[in-house]
Amino acid sequence: MKTVQINRIMAMTLAGVFVTMMSLAQGDKSTRPSPPAMASGKINGAAITINYSSPSVKGRQVWDPSGTLAPYGKVWRAGANEATIFETDKEIKVDGKSLPAGKYSLFAIPDQKEWKFIFNSQTGQWGIKRGGEANRDPANDVLTVSAKPAKSSSMNERLVYDVTGKGVVLKWENVEVPLAIK
Repeated sequence: MKTVQINRIMAMTLAGVFVTMMSLAQGDKSTRPSPPAMASGKINGAAITINYSSPSVKGRQVWDPSGTLAPYGKVWRAGANEATIFETDKEIKVDGKSLPAGKYSLFAIPDQKEWKFIFNSQTGQWGIKRGGEANRDPANDVLTVSAKPAKSSSMNERLVYDVTGKGVVLKWENVEVPLAIK
């Protein structure tokens, strides 16, 4: 009888240790296939920060009209995992339109000739819903602007955002999309 109780206690202890280790491992975002990344810089005195998860190409078709990673014509979370966060400490002009200081989820609608970038006031949500569509409530859209994609000078295996003196550039695979900010 005591042996059975000891075995149960040991089994429960081991299960507890296993569950604890698994939950701690899930909390370490740096070990994700699309690890967290951050881009920051100043544009005309405004501090800009973009927090995102950086997916890899891994031999896949990224910009695909059929809808694999970032489908043409559909809202995309502009990264992986949680929704990408765009933050500015001052009001800025994005493609000539005013964006108040604050924190926004950044979404994009990629296309071959023109992209749309959407700044949404809802933040903190997972980037996609269970059905696979972007986790964006259009009622919270603050600003939508257009940008022209271009061919990258080099292949970018991982999604990267660069904050330059003239704006933000999204780079992934063989595409660069500059977003003018003043």
